[in-house]
Amino acid sequence: MMGFSRPQNGAFWIMVAVILVAPALLYPVFLMKVLCFAMFACAFNLLIGFVGLGSFGHAAFFGMGAYITAYSAKAWGWTPELAILAGGVVGGLLGLAFGWLAIRRQGIYFAMITLALAQMNYFVCTQAGFTGGEDGIQAVPRGDLFGLISLKSDMAMYVLTTVIFLAIFLLVHRIVHSPFGQVLKAIRENEPRAISLGYRTDDYKLMVFVLSAAIAGIAGGVKALVFGIATLTDVNYAMSGEVILMALLGGMGTIFGPVVGAAVLIALENYLAPFGAWVTVTQGVVFVICVLAFRRGIIGEIAARRRVSL
Repeated sequence: MMGFSRPQNGAFWIMVAVILVAPALLYPVFLMKVLCFAMFACAFNLLIGFVGLGSFGHAAFFGMGAYITAYSAKAWGWTPELAILAGGVVGGLLGLAFGWLAIRRQGIYFAMITLALAQMNYFVCTQAGFTGGEDGIQAVPRGDLFGLISLKSDMAMYVLTTVIFLAIFLLVHRIVHSPFGQVLKAIRENEPRAISLGYRTDDYKLMVFVLSAAIAGIAGGVKALVFGIATLTDVNYAMSGEVILMALLGGMGTIFGPVVGAAVLIALENYLAPFGAWVTVTQGVVFVICVLAFRRGIIGEIAARRRVSL
């Protein structure tokens, strides 16, 4: 495939094959949850893995995308594609506001500003009338795609989720391997040198922050339609922590890492759910093991040992 290296091309088609075969073996709603969080993790990885900006507030974009999609689909009767697009647009606009305030800071200062802004957003969501407060927006209809194709069945919704995921995945890959992406990597490696070469680094960082926020908003919107609900959990700081763990577990700065990280973490949450609070403990143990044994993440370690780019 154009733009993919040989190892990446093989990995991509293996991923596509798994996505196509998986519904015959696993529950489609579980698979859709994995794909939604994989999109979310790809959005976060675009920021931290390729620019070096560690945001602690990405739940704000994911959750607001979910709320806007849910509200526009339920209250205004918008078709699912328009509702999801609205979630992405609002996520991007929120990212523009956050980025404009935070982008001039670096390291822990940038992370703390994004966390503070996300917590402000969380408070707004608890008070705003359209969010439904602690009850959230429930019974969100999936609707008919383009007004023609019903998404009531899980398989129809799975096909739409898969198409959106693959589109987002290919978009992220294109961004990373474009001249724009090369500038982002230069900023990550040595921002003062990038500035000395004439690049307006703050502008580049703001653009990628908005792109990342918009993709996170789309991911949240799709999740809201899959489960028919948008709640405060989607905008809570814990959600930001989960996406950070996904990126670290899979491998920051890799293309396929966030997808693998999301799959592993969601699988742990799903199959360990009967153990209650032990899910969090298990996640912590997995994280510690990953840091000790796979410092580059699962995919990052595989790529390093095989000396290929994934």
